[in-house]
Amino acid sequence: MIVYISPLKALINDQFGRLDRLCDQLDLPVWPWHGDITASTKSRFLSKRQGVLLITPESLEALLCNRGTSIGAIFRRLDFFVVDELHAFIGSERGKQLQSLMHRIECAVARTVPRIGLSATLGDMSLAAEFLRPGKARGVAIVDSKSEGNELKVLIKGYEEPLTIRHSRDFEDDEQETEPATPGQVAAHLFQVLRGSNNLVFPNSRREVERYTHLLSKMCLDQQVPNEFWPHHGSLSKEIRAETELALKQKERPVTAVCTNTLELGIDIGAVKCVVQINPPPTVASVRQRLGRSGRRPGEPAILRGYCIEDAIDAKSPLESLLRLRTVQMTATVGLLIEAWFEPPKANGLHLSTLVQQVLSFIAQNGGASIAQLYGLLCGPGKPFAGLSKEEFASLIRHLGSKDLIVQESSGTLLHGVLGEKFVNHYSFYAAFSADEEFRVVAGGKSLGTIPVSQMLSIGQRILFAGKTWRVDEVDEEQKAIYVTRTSGGVPPMFNGGAGRTHTRVRQRMRALLESADVPVFLDPTATRFLMEAREAYRVRNISTEFVLDQGRHFLLLTWLGDSANEALACLLRSRGFTAAATGPGIEVQKAHWSIRDIFEVLLDLANSEPPSFEQMLDDVSNLQREKWDWALPDGLLRRAYASIYLDIPEALAWAKEAESFPRRSR
Repeated sequence: MIVYISPLKALINDQFGRLDRLCDQLDLPVWPWHGDITASTKSRFLSKRQGVLLITPESLEALLCNRGTSIGAIFRRLDFFVVDELHAFIGSERGKQLQSLMHRIECAVARTVPRIGLSATLGDMSLAAEFLRPGKARGVAIVDSKSEGNELKVLIKGYEEPLTIRHSRDFEDDEQETEPATPGQVAAHLFQVLRGSNNLVFPNSRREVERYTHLLSKMCLDQQVPNEFWPHHGSLSKEIRAETELALKQKERPVTAVCTNTLELGIDIGAVKCVVQINPPPTVASVRQRLGRSGRRPGEPAILRGYCIEDAIDAKSPLESLLRLRTVQMTATVGLLIEAWFEPPKANGLHLSTLVQQVLSFIAQNGGASIAQLYGLLCGPGKPFAGLSKEEFASLIRHLGSKDLIVQESSGTLLHGVLGEKFVNHYSFYAAFSADEEFRVVAGGKSLGTIPVSQMLSIGQRILFAGKTWRVDEVDEEQKAIYVTRTSGGVPPMFNGGAGRTHTRVRQRMRALLESADVPVFLDPTATRFLMEAREAYRVRNISTEFVLDQGRHFLLLTWLGDSANEALACLLRSRGFTAAATGPGIEVQKAHWSIRDIFEVLLDLANSEPPSFEQMLDDVSNLQREKWDWALPDGLLRRAYASIYLDIPEALAWAKEAESFPRRSR
């Protein structure tokens, strides 16, 4: 038996179609297993227990919870684990869950099962090996394809938002939003160059997906030509997403999908001519993954079209506008992409939120467990949650008891508490990651998808959703439903969604670009002008020799470090009494009564002292609960878990130590 684990249900559906045909002649059954698969198909697999099982981590979790002690028999003939899109798991709660699930199955069958990881965008293969086999990375064989890809063609175009739009935005009231001018210009160019072929457009957020789909669809309507532009993001219903995927696969008419990272992974959508990136991508690895969709046919180049939108500059422009950071970051990202550098996976996070879930899951699987059994299974050397001491684990178990998630019998056996039983018996338990509470968007009795609850809505408000404009007619709080009808006008809803965490290597390349005289050949005249303006601002403000800039009410420490190091450095400064926050390539420090010399002296002291505890560093931070089960962690472990995932303290301290060598003027 082979267990193939995928991050997406859609990828399983796609792989099932391919493998079923390939394995038919081998008389090898292929079994898809996820939330949309019928119970009869799952029952047939459980009766035969052979072939290839295609499954998500969530469904594997459910299988362990619900099949209990029969897991050893179900996987008795297991030959391999195959983890597809390995990079999508590393450094995430789902990845830690997957490590734990594979380990638990190996314990159930009482032997080591070979694990195979597949990925096209792994930055550090040794870290990937450590993820695949914790504590035994040296025994992992690495097969790295050295075959050269197709030719790559890149063009980055610059667009400038007029000052009139920006100024009106500053004085706009809360009830009306001034639409920017540049998205319409970008959409007009996309309409011109993309029509007639299959393409993918990545605008970085669901909100912008809605904006650009609406603009492009309206252009098709105005030109009286068939619509070629379809939306695809996680808040749309699976039916709407499936329609877009099917449209991309068929060859009768051209289709361009305007999408988030939902189309970044390996779902078969056929060949696309080019990939469009609007403003900097989340990471170098993400743009590499996206670009892998283009140039798949022999002899065809992979094409990347980048669009950078910058505000016009005046005397009041902030430093980020003067330095044209969007253009500089995208240029740096493309340069690193061409050099085949990708962000290394962050494989050392504790992910204690998922440890809580795995404790409850193992108790469900076995009908109870002892503290020693749980610690030995999950937290010992080489185990998924290695690094947690016995004392810390005991404090976690006591805290879970105080939350009524678990109870302890007189014999010492741990069982689910009342609240724990409630959680484990709900289908949402099987996912390790958190999901925002969302409202269904309903039109004419048909569900169009969902909007996060953070979206503020009022009756009569007009929104864009699924590429169309809707009027909000009713909001049913109890049923979590928004009833809408078609209309005109409207603005995109304020969807949640982050842009990713920038790596230090990207920021260092940005700085190198600002200090260089070379102009990359893939910049158009406007993007080239942006780069030259950025270099002039960099020179005039002596940023190459000044590491602290006076910005009026605050100082800006330009570290050119990644987000994890900048956030750590801000925490270190806050532990010494400063009000500091990471922002872009640096850290803002409120002046109050502090001087530049004060900052310099504290940096040197930090560099030559023992780092403060996580409690001290994160003492004034109240929004550390980022993951699903963080609310169940003791404060000390919550801070430690957060720091292990989001802070790079060694890099921050290394930069602080370098402050001694900075020019005297910066002090």
